[in-house]
Amino acid sequence: MPVALRDDLLAAYASPGRGYHDLQHLTEVLEHVEELTSPDDPVREAVLLAGWFHDAVYDGQDDDEERSARLAADSLGRDPLSDEVARLVRLTRTHRPAANDHAGQLLCDADLGILAAQPERYASYTAGVRREHAHVPDADFAAGRAAILRDLLAKPTLFHTPTARSRWEQRARANVTREIERLTGR
Repeated sequence: MPVALRDDLLAAYASPGRGYHDLQHLTEVLEHVEELTSPDDPVREAVLLAGWFHDAVYDGQDDDEERSARLAADSLGRDPLSDEVARLVRLTRTHRPAANDHAGQLLCDADLGILAAQPERYASYTAGVRREHAHVPDADFAAGRAAILRDLLAKPTLFHTPTARSRWEQRARANVTREIERLTGR
């Protein structure tokens, strides 16, 4: 990645108003990709690039992922990975890659790896998400957030790759369940 592009992406993740989708999140996603892939994995480069771009545009709007995908496509231009990186970024909207989409599974697992964080980091994550949505009244935020978390828990597994499932699934489900209980009081 060209230095100027890297610096632009770092500046985007460092922009004010980001409570969770910040430089720490970017770092964690890239670390998770490294943890879930081997150096010779043929999709590794595309997944790492998608990790860089996946929340490059973030202001809490419904089309953040689409705008991030377009930024990736525009920034990477003629790079042969451009279309694949943009496709992967779009998958982070739902975190539901196809069963045969290894690259999509890796990126989605890396992005959701925060759900399996240790208690202190998970608390920091949820506080950051709340800061990003400070304009939403508490009751509405709690209802919306709980609905998103319930939707995640309704999936057969939170994670798609065997490695992520074995390392993170149990702790992630426990964290998400506790957060729902905190949000709903039950």
